[in-house]
Amino acid sequence: MDKRYPIGTFQMPEEKNEKELKSLIADIKGLPEKLREAVHGLTQEQLDSPYREGGWTIRQVVHHLADAHMNAFIRTKLALTEETPTIKPFEENDWAVTKEAQEAPIELSLSLLDGLQKRWALLLESLEEGEFTKAVYHPGMEKELDLYTLTALYAWHGKHHTAHIVNAN
Repeated sequence: MDKRYPIGTFQMPEEKNEKELKSLIADIKGLPEKLREAVHGLTQEQLDSPYREGGWTIRQVVHHLADAHMNAFIRTKLALTEETPTIKPFEENDWAVTKEAQEAPIELSLSLLDGLQKRWALLLESLEEGEFTKAVYHPGMEKELDLYTLTALYAWHGKHHTAHIVNAN
């Protein structure tokens, strides 16, 4: 198993349909519970150990999920309220080494994700099928990402990092 990509790299679902979309939204909504299960019982020493050689610590991974998913929620709202807005990428590696990302209790990000993921899922569940074609422009990727793709990407992202924790050294 490749410790960098324990569930494989992101792949768009083969079919864009309502059943698949409901599954993706369920993954987004279910992240906090899965993440809590993954970190349950870990010691401070384990939280401050990298999930793989050269990787972030488990603490940094948890805080990264909150950082990234806050950005994703805002990107979703921007796509819905503006005409293909250009989003601001963030330097995730730089964010992961800020003092609070390295030292803050993980409960802060776990609690944040509890509300964020539920609210995001409610928003996604409220959308009409055609609204998932609304998009943002990602300058780092130099392409437009529609809401269906963003939903799929962040459903994968949550599972990807949870697997890092579950499969840590």
